[in-house]
Amino acid sequence: MSATRTQIYLRSSQRRRLDEIAGSRGASLASVVREAVELYIAQAPVDPTTALESTFGAAPEARFPERDEWEARANRLKDPERAGG
Repeated sequence: MSATRTQIYLRSSQRRRLDEIAGSRGASLASVVREAVELYIAQAPVDPTTALESTFGAAPEARFPERDEWEARANRLKDPERAGG
């Protein structure tokens, strides 16, 4: 697993509880924090506009079929008999 070192500040009560959880599992504090972050990320809503904007220009060399070709492909998928398949 590749990781990036990150420093955070916790309230004393948060740190005590995380230490308790880690101790009861026989796990490291870091693994408990990573698990909590993963759970948070998994449930956090994703704003579609932000997600789309973050990809803008990511593949400037990408080429896409013309609309007619997209429609022809869609029709073939809808009706394989018509496409000779």
